[in-house]
Amino acid sequence: MHVHIVGTGAGGTGCWLRVKGWHLPLAAFMTRHIGLSRKAFSGDFDQLYINRLLDLVRGSSLEAAVILAHDEVYDEHGQKMNFGSFYVPNDYVLRLAEEHSEFLPAVSIHPARPDGLEELDRCIARGAAMMKCLPNCHNIDCANPHYTKFWEKMAEAGLPLLAHTGGEHTVPVIRKEFSDPRILRRPLEIGVTVVAAHCATKSGLTDREYFHVFTDMLREFPNLYGDTSAFNVPIRGRHIPECVKEPLASRMLHGSDFPVPVFGHWAWLQRFVGWKDFRRCERLNNVLEKDYQLKRAMGFPDAVFTRIWNILRTNKNRASRIRGCPEARGISN
Repeated sequence: MHVHIVGTGAGGTGCWLRVKGWHLPLAAFMTRHIGLSRKAFSGDFDQLYINRLLDLVRGSSLEAAVILAHDEVYDEHGQKMNFGSFYVPNDYVLRLAEEHSEFLPAVSIHPARPDGLEELDRCIARGAAMMKCLPNCHNIDCANPHYTKFWEKMAEAGLPLLAHTGGEHTVPVIRKEFSDPRILRRPLEIGVTVVAAHCATKSGLTDREYFHVFTDMLREFPNLYGDTSAFNVPIRGRHIPECVKEPLASRMLHGSDFPVPVFGHWAWLQRFVGWKDFRRCERLNNVLEKDYQLKRAMGFPDAVFTRIWNILRTNKNRASRIRGCPEARGISN
């Protein structure tokens, strides 16, 4: 339930990508890590990326992947800001989900957009399963009273919110203080089901730690969940022992953060997985499967990999197209 779509705009997708500085070698590394050559950037990158992702989903234990749009950055007055490193339009992920049963669409809408409510209605009508944002990178103060109608409409429609929490170093941050999961209190109070991506864990050594703020909020809000995305990256996975046990385990959802790299070395060094499981997973070339198998070996219970079906806003006819019986056993990433 946390798979990023990235594009350069090749083939008329409407995406754009602006990578500079130390993010350049990082982007090249992530591209190679998922099985694409660096030459992909000079070709039809957007289609190559989708083709590769489809191959990985189909070759894994996963039934489906929730693919994420990524809106542009706006100020509180709804003016577009010249900030951010990439953009993925809602129409693109909605179309991909219509074309491929392996994909479920998560749209991205800044609530300050002049057409924010209209865009939300349009995306819901087209089958949006979730809404994704990064408050610290998108400049979204979720407590802003002007956004109340936006959250109310989401709650009424049963559209869950996947919101980044904790440190962030892959995408440029504009409001560092919005990394705090307490920024999500307003939509939670209104009744929106919220998934705190990364469980508010640190991304870098100097990041402030918000994980225990997140766990305190779980006791207060039954409509709050956390996801395991990027838990196979050093530092983010340091709280895995707490997340695999109750009471946290029953509020965890499986996510990968693809195309963020998957490393089993950290989990093995921290003794979250044994040597045999580590070596078995390291032999896997499919990064989605590797991430899944490592988390199984860490001890995450079965429900962590299927619980999302009870949270997503999915059309039952569309869900029936996906292999197997999704509500009962389908794994969604």
